Amino acid sequence: MTPPDDFNPVPGEVTQLAPDLRRVLCPNPSPMTYRGTNTYLVGARELAVIDPGPISEAHLEAILDALEPGQSISHIVVTHTHLDHSPLARPLAERTGAQIYAYGDALAGRSAVMSRLADQGMVGGGEGIDRAFKPDVTLSDGEILRGDGWELEVIHTPGHLGNHIALGFGDSCFTADHVMGWASSLVSPPDGDLTDFMASCARLRQRDWAVFHPGHGAPVDAPLERLDWLIAHRNSRETAVLAELEKAPATARQLAEAIYTETPAALLGAAERNVFAHLVDLVGKSKVAPEDALSAGAKFRRLD
Repeated sequence: MTPPDDFNPVPGEVTQLAPDLRRVLCPNPSPMTYRGTNTYLVGARELAVIDPGPISEAHLEAILDALEPGQSISHIVVTHTHLDHSPLARPLAERTGAQIYAYGDALAGRSAVMSRLADQGMVGGGEGIDRAFKPDVTLSDGEILRGDGWELEVIHTPGHLGNHIALGFGDSCFTADHVMGWASSLVSPPDGDLTDFMASCARLRQRDWAVFHPGHGAPVDAPLERLDWLIAHRNSRETAVLAELEKAPATARQLAEAIYTETPAALLGAAERNVFAHLVDLVGKSKVAPEDALSAGAKFRRLD
């Protein structure tokens, strides 16, 4: 987690971040969402709304109240289908007539190994999945979504969720929950895949971004440094997992209890999910192996 910050905007109030870019904070604070979900309004006349958020009548009205005279909403873009990002898209579409754009439904982009775990009965944790979500228009990696005086570049960034996208906006990027402004991203199998997550970090690292606008927390003004921190953080967790397995085989739960010694009990389940994500990644790297079939409750041993 990054050091404490002073990010504490009033939910529902409009914050001007840059020309043709405003933010409205949703009133859904929690241990998983920090102050709440950031909803972004892009454009000058016909606007794109990025991540409307969870079902909230107050937030729906706040988005609509943010429209200035002569403005309307032409596009609703959903970065991924967690319950704190996508459910309000349909009510907003019904009020505005705008179409909903996203990479796909809740299963789009899911990796093969995570699909196998889901088929075996593993279910996701964390923010919860909007399984009813269906976009009106499916976006593709590399596509340029164009509106009235604005362009958004679709960058498929699976890892936090298989259908997760970032959106390039000039030299800034809407990173949603892949790179956040307050903590490292949750990677929770079978919805999250750490191998994909690290590849997405490397992909974003190839560009010289000026600022990241995350799904939660303040703008990230040193985006490449933040990516380096995120990559190093994950590498340090991998090192810790391997060090514990050097002592003896262990389950993800046992490893989480040994590694996340300062984590509150309420968040230990999320820590266990993160450890399991590392274990699946390490299996793919042939560095560890489950003593039986790959599962969340399996005991793992180190190979090298």
